[in-house]
Amino acid sequence: MADNTQELIYAAIRAAEDKKARDLVVLDLTDISPVCDYFLICSGNSSTQVQAIAENIKDKLREKDADFLRIEGMKDAHWILMDYGTFVVHIFQEEDRDFYNLEHLWADAKVVDF
Repeated sequence: MADNTQELIYAAIRAAEDKKARDLVVLDLTDISPVCDYFLICSGNSSTQVQAIAENIKDKLREKDADFLRIEGMKDAHWILMDYGTFVVHIFQEEDRDFYNLEHLWADAKVVDF
């Protein structure tokens, strides 16, 4: 993991944990995806919590001079996707995470210990 990417992912993890995100997982996609290198996946209990997690990640990464390329899903907040180029943050409500099951879809990815 590139140093800057690692630093930003760890900052995003801490920001998500600050808002009580659950079931955080980092997947290493470097050998299997041309789109990005890592996924950070986590869950919240409600749309309000999912939005709060996303806002906190956005604020904490902006403090590190990182800004997302795009963000999707803020309005409904069932699944918020935050694209930071080398990594993508996925914040789900629990039932949506179970339905889309990214961990299964990307089962060939290595799980990163953090």
